[in-house]
Amino acid sequence: MINNISGFPELLPNEQIAFDKVVNITKAVFESYGFTPLETSAVERVDTLLSKGGDHEIYGLYRLADKEGKSKKELALRFDLTVPLSRYIGQNFGHLTFPYRRYQIAPVWRGERPQTGRYRQFYQCDIDIIGHEVLDLAYDAEILKVAYDALKAIGLKNFVININNCNLLLGIMNVVGVPQQTRAYVTRIIDKIKKIPYATFVDELLIRGLSKEQIEQLRGMILEARSNKECISYFKQFAHDEVLKKGLEELQEVLDTAYSFGLPQNVICITPSIARGLNYYTGTIYETISLDHLELGSICGGGRYANLVSTFGNKTCPGVGVSIGLSRLVLELINKGAITSNTQTTAVVLVTVQNRQLLNDYIRITECLRAAGINTELYLSNNSLGAQMKYAAKKSIPFVVIADKAELESNMAILRRMETGGQQTLHIEELAGACSGHGNPIVTQL
Repeated sequence: MINNISGFPELLPNEQIAFDKVVNITKAVFESYGFTPLETSAVERVDTLLSKGGDHEIYGLYRLADKEGKSKKELALRFDLTVPLSRYIGQNFGHLTFPYRRYQIAPVWRGERPQTGRYRQFYQCDIDIIGHEVLDLAYDAEILKVAYDALKAIGLKNFVININNCNLLLGIMNVVGVPQQTRAYVTRIIDKIKKIPYATFVDELLIRGLSKEQIEQLRGMILEARSNKECISYFKQFAHDEVLKKGLEELQEVLDTAYSFGLPQNVICITPSIARGLNYYTGTIYETISLDHLELGSICGGGRYANLVSTFGNKTCPGVGVSIGLSRLVLELINKGAITSNTQTTAVVLVTVQNRQLLNDYIRITECLRAAGINTELYLSNNSLGAQMKYAAKKSIPFVVIADKAELESNMAILRRMETGGQQTLHIEELAGACSGHGNPIVTQL
């Protein structure tokens, strides 16, 4: 038996239909905010992909090979959608209108060890707003609302958006006295704090030269549970540090604007321990957690960056965006039965064929339904009507059209609703109206 390669997921028909409908729902939300679709190349130059920093070698680039099987070290498959976006903007700067609002839903590839929730090929779902020279903080809040609306639209009910600001975190390290040369490492440890025992967290920081008093102060600043209002009030006592003050003011502005956009206050939570391992965020950062599916970890994350696009030119293009790990989220929810589709086809109607001599008439019915926007399959295999009905039932097709010679001569056909077994005889022109509005929805139980 031949199996597909581990880490490269393939879906059954009903699963693929559910996945695609989630994608289409998400696209509709993005486009309701005026975001434009973008499709960048799957292959990039390696130096382009590594432009964010050497840390990204951890993604284990899939480098392309030539005809002799030798690695073409200069080319590789993209591991995210942000670096290609930055290259695209640098290349097409003069043709774009800023702020440039784009979304992209596309596969990426990483050479990771396959395990639950981690794949070598998966879909990312990104939205970004890119400015020229400046980008108002209000866009940070709008991005939050777009992400919230998208997650709600696909059926997630109980989730929280954790928010922080890079300057607040840097200011905290100033106050604690974390040495400059160890801050990158400390940031990575903070970013893993919910994945490792607290004792390990302490040991790692002690190794890096922090005292027990510094670690305790750091713990009190980033781990103590506080409401948003309490958090803002608490950090004001450290506003003598200009970096911390800047981060706190930006955080307050983003929160206030997000509430103005209609984001529920109980959905967003200031979380000073969010550090985001990627090294290009410079302001707002966020992560989203499903409270009903904590095992998924972060299902949506992102933030503001100031310098990414400048890597590909001398333009200053600050941006803000979020990425939804669509494959990881949807595939795990499909596996758990939280997202289901009861159909194996996009067809709403199956037109059966009882008399091969009348195939032209059945084709006419099929084309009439399709012209009215009804997804219709015509059964062309030479099988009995009973076999055709079993076929429709197995694929969960909602309606079946049945017509023999006498009915066709009268321009009539029988329309059977498969779920109930009820049927009615209609003029062929009436079939579409009787089937309209009966698509095959996904069922969400989130």
